[in-house]
Amino acid sequence: MKVIICGAGQVGWQIARHLSGERNDVTVVDQNPDLVRRATDTLDVQGITGHASYPDVLDSAGARDADMVIAATYSDEVNMVTCQVAHSVFAVPRKIARLRAQSYLTAIYSDLYRRDHMPIDVVISPERAVAEAALQRLAAPAAFDTESFLDGAVQLLGIQLEEDCPVLGTPLRELTDLFSTLNARVVGIRREGSLFTPGARDQLFADDQIYVATHQSDIDRTLEIFGKTARKQERVVIVGGGNVGLAVARALETSEHRVRAKVIERSRGVAERAADALERTIVLNGDGMDSSLLQEANIERADAVLCVTDDDKVNLLAAVRAKQKGCPFAIALVNDPSLVPLLAALDIDAYISPRATTVSSILRHIRHGRVRGVYSIGDAEAEVIEAQVLSTSSIAGKLIRDVDFPEGALVGAIKRGGEIIRPRGTTRIVEGDLVMIFAMSDDVPEVERLLQVSIDFF
Repeated sequence: MKVIICGAGQVGWQIARHLSGERNDVTVVDQNPDLVRRATDTLDVQGITGHASYPDVLDSAGARDADMVIAATYSDEVNMVTCQVAHSVFAVPRKIARLRAQSYLTAIYSDLYRRDHMPIDVVISPERAVAEAALQRLAAPAAFDTESFLDGAVQLLGIQLEEDCPVLGTPLRELTDLFSTLNARVVGIRREGSLFTPGARDQLFADDQIYVATHQSDIDRTLEIFGKTARKQERVVIVGGGNVGLAVARALETSEHRVRAKVIERSRGVAERAADALERTIVLNGDGMDSSLLQEANIERADAVLCVTDDDKVNLLAAVRAKQKGCPFAIALVNDPSLVPLLAALDIDAYISPRATTVSSILRHIRHGRVRGVYSIGDAEAEVIEAQVLSTSSIAGKLIRDVDFPEGALVGAIKRGGEIIRPRGTTRIVEGDLVMIFAMSDDVPEVERLLQVSIDFF
């Protein structure tokens, strides 16, 4: 498949990395020659320096025979015009645009993206994706990472194992026998910085970061087995009242479980807009790193602090200050991946990566056919793929142990009708099943082949 990626920043580079690694014909376009050079030097891609929305630039990038254009520059307007030019001049079949401004995303203006108006097939909103990720982190505070699959029935939990974890040194096969009624499975382990898919004989050790697929009803029990305590969030302080913080506060106001939230916002204008938009949430105007303001927000009584300003360093320092003041759980939004290794040393419990959430959103629409969801793990090290099994799939009708899955792939859960099945070697996969598969990045193309939904299937 021939893909043009407009924008060679963090998101564009990661998407190019995914697609070029799967032997697609990828061309990256950016105004910044240094970003284009970085992409062409580190990836198997072609590069064009220029303004992405200019017809001659898209022509040079090969738009006349492109299958897809992904517009992920820093300008909403450039992304929109790029899709319009790709459609009107070059008849590119599929166009994806990243849009940040909330005004472009209001439901009453959804007709804007019809083919006879502004022909964008898929609109990706980083702020909405980040807000959803933040809400999921708050819902499972004992986990450093979390994502829902199989219509919300299964949760992927990232759990940091400590010395007091009761199952350290236990082979995974024995865990299955010990907790036979637990609908959960360890699908990934990061040890000493390296992520891998575990086998039945692998054991768990202190300081491991594990990824577990678990039924929603078994989340608390799963956390307990791995040495964590499920905590209810009743009071939350949000540092940052922009699009992300406002979306989270609105969601908390309407949640079934009563959650009291307070928002701290440095900009007076943004704080006033947030106060006007919220009904029961207290909005404080000031610096989220200010000790006296945190005290005014009763940070010592809060169950969690969520730091989502547009400045990574402010988020990290505000999270550290909140924990010093007695808040037990801190989540920070971090754009720069080089800062992530500092989180453990700073005692920050979880983080949200806008890049990872945006990449996952885009991949969900690139992985076409019967793939329903994709979640990118770590620094594009692995993917969790949710897909429906077709009658023509090579895995339909087979026992899991008889399927030639690559070494780095593991079935985490299966949904059949309304039932969630914990997969075993003797489990038979049938047509219509929804499967959740953890796969290392190098093994994703082979998993897609088994599902017969490779990205060039249109």
